[in-house]
Amino acid sequence: MTDWNDREQIEGKNLTTVLPVVASPFDLRNIVVSIDQQKASGLQDFRTRVHTLRRELYIDDSISESPDEGFYARYYITTGLVLGLFGATISLLINVMGAPLAGKNPLELIRVYLTFPLGEKALQLAEGSQSLYAIGDGVILAIGCLLYLVTGMLLGVPFFIALVGLTEGRSTLYRMVIATVLSTLIWAINFWGILSWLQPLLFGGNWITNPQLLPTSVALATHLIFGWTMALLYPWSEFQAYEQDELQV
Repeated sequence: MTDWNDREQIEGKNLTTVLPVVASPFDLRNIVVSIDQQKASGLQDFRTRVHTLRRELYIDDSISESPDEGFYARYYITTGLVLGLFGATISLLINVMGAPLAGKNPLELIRVYLTFPLGEKALQLAEGSQSLYAIGDGVILAIGCLLYLVTGMLLGVPFFIALVGLTEGRSTLYRMVIATVLSTLIWAINFWGILSWLQPLLFGGNWITNPQLLPTSVALATHLIFGWTMALLYPWSEFQAYEQDELQV
C-alpha cells in the first residue's frame, strides 16, 4: 500500500521539502531534499550578472566586430581558388573526352594553350616519337595541364566574387544565367581583347584565336562549362558568419 506525505518546513533560511514516501515491506523511508535559499539566490544573481555582461559585450562596438562579419577577403579568395580549380578540371576533362570525337588529340586544347609560351612548336607535341625539347613531350603536356588548372584557379577568384555580389540569395537558375554572361565576357576579353594582339606581338602568331586550330564554339563552350561548374557548386561555398552561442551557466 502506498502512503503519500507532502509537507514543507521553513527553518531560518533553509527550505525543506519532503517528497512522496513509498511504503513497502522492505523499505520505509522519507526522501528529504534541502535547498539552501541563500545559495539558490546567489546562483540566480550570478546568472543574471553573466547575462547582463554578455549583452554589454555584444553591443559594445569596440569588441562586437568580428573578423568573420562583412566581407571576409581571405575566405572569398580561397573559395574562388577552389571553385576555379573544379571548374577548370571539369572543362579540361570534357575537352579530353570530346576531342577524339572530332578527330583531334585528347590534349589538343593543352597543345593550343601552350602555343602562348612555346609558339607553333607546341602543336607538334606528342605527334612523333622524338621529343621536341630536352624533356619529354608528355612532361611538357603535363606541365601544360597544370598551368591550365592554375589559370582556372586565378580566374575563379574574380568570378566567384562577382557571383557573390550579383547572385547572393537568388535562385540557381538566375545564378546560371549570370554565370553564362560572365563566362562569355571572360572569353571575349581574353580571346579578342588580349590574346588576339598579344600573342602575335610576343610569338609571331595567333594560334589560340585561330578558329582552324581551336574552333570558336569549343573555346566558348570551355569557358561556359567553367562558369556553370562554379555556379552549380556555389551553394556549397556560401559564407556563413560565425555566431557564438549564448553562454549557458
